[in-house]
Amino acid sequence: MGRSYFVEETVGQYLSKLTTESKPLITGLLVGQCSPQRDYVILAIQTPSKDEESKSNASYSSELSNVDEEWTTAHANQVSRMLPGGLLVLGVFTVAIPELSKEIQNTLRKLVFSVEKSLTRKRLWSISEEDVSDRVALHLCSTTKKILCRTYDIQDPKSTAKPADWKYQNGLSTSWLSLECTINANIHIPLLATSACHELQKNIRNGLTRWAKQIEEAVILINGQVKEEDADLVDSQKKSGKGIMPSAPQSFNARVLTQLSQKSNSRSTATVQICSGSINLKGALKCKAYIHNNKPKVKDAVKALKRDIISTLSDRCEILFEDLLMNETPGKKSLEREYHALPCRVFTPIAGSCVLVCDYRFGDESVREIQERFLEMLDQAVQAEDLHTAEEMSTVEVIPLKEFPDDIQHKQLTKTTLLLKLHQNIGVVIAVAVAISAAAFSFNYFSD
Repeated sequence: MGRSYFVEETVGQYLSKLTTESKPLITGLLVGQCSPQRDYVILAIQTPSKDEESKSNASYSSELSNVDEEWTTAHANQVSRMLPGGLLVLGVFTVAIPELSKEIQNTLRKLVFSVEKSLTRKRLWSISEEDVSDRVALHLCSTTKKILCRTYDIQDPKSTAKPADWKYQNGLSTSWLSLECTINANIHIPLLATSACHELQKNIRNGLTRWAKQIEEAVILINGQVKEEDADLVDSQKKSGKGIMPSAPQSFNARVLTQLSQKSNSRSTATVQICSGSINLKGALKCKAYIHNNKPKVKDAVKALKRDIISTLSDRCEILFEDLLMNETPGKKSLEREYHALPCRVFTPIAGSCVLVCDYRFGDESVREIQERFLEMLDQAVQAEDLHTAEEMSTVEVIPLKEFPDDIQHKQLTKTTLLLKLHQNIGVVIAVAVAISAAAFSFNYFSD
């Protein structure tokens, strides 16, 4: 038996609207949440058109061969940044005329694997064994309105299509549960002197990967309490008499407790590296995650929140350095400290849902620019009064190392090397010292 997809009614209305457009083929993304029993789809987003596509002629003989996988995966990466914890790109859809139906499954399969491969490459959090590996490929005929829903196992490159159920449900996500927390980040990332300029992003990613590991191993307090992983997120006494969740959405306050030191059974080794500078990430991050209301477990909610914590900082750094590269002055090399503001998180609700999606805004960006980005990336028209900035500005401090003459650097490295060798052979040094003391004592004794 295949997987079941419970779909927000507004998604069906959105897809029906796309069938009325005079286009032979439309591709897009499906956004929602996975669970062991079923998956939930709360948003469908058509792929933005390229400028050259809007000017192309009406011929559709080669529409399928012209589907741009790179453009679709780039859109998926942008959409993924705008999702809170618990939501992800579940798959892709196509709306096409009957003449393209026979060949459409090959196109859907390519898009499913291309999108997932691109998203996986950017993630800093680890995949668990309990994560669902099926991704959905939906085809809607624009003439007959017939829906064909199939899934692919993205962990198996040779996976074949499996049938799946597609069921609409009104008010699917109007009462989902949310977890919120504010985490104070203070991360120091050294920049290796041996690294080239183009490896700056790699250094930062390595530093964030170490921090992400700490977050994954952290303890999460929910409303000030530590709960068992396999326990229900909502206590039984808070459910109604028939066991149905209350209609009003519930929100939980979370607190993240990270370990200050390594476990006693783990071994730590010191490493000496020559650095050309460092980067300090400081600030308060507003994090948010959502979980379905069908008997959710604590472990699923905690996992969703931890992944949002990791993703939101990683995404902000990526957005910042993309902006710096675009505005970089050729040949400029600064030897002074630089301070850059990370973009702030801005939330806005999805129509007909309690779930909020987000974007990232720099201080010099206008509200109009944010609205245009929501319309372009999520195909959502957002009112200015519905945009809520969640936090204060966070900063990135770039500290370059002052340039020393080669002989001073050599002396410092030689001294460091000697100290390290002395530390590594301290036992031999002590033994030699004891032997010399014993010999001197014996010489004095026999002389007397």
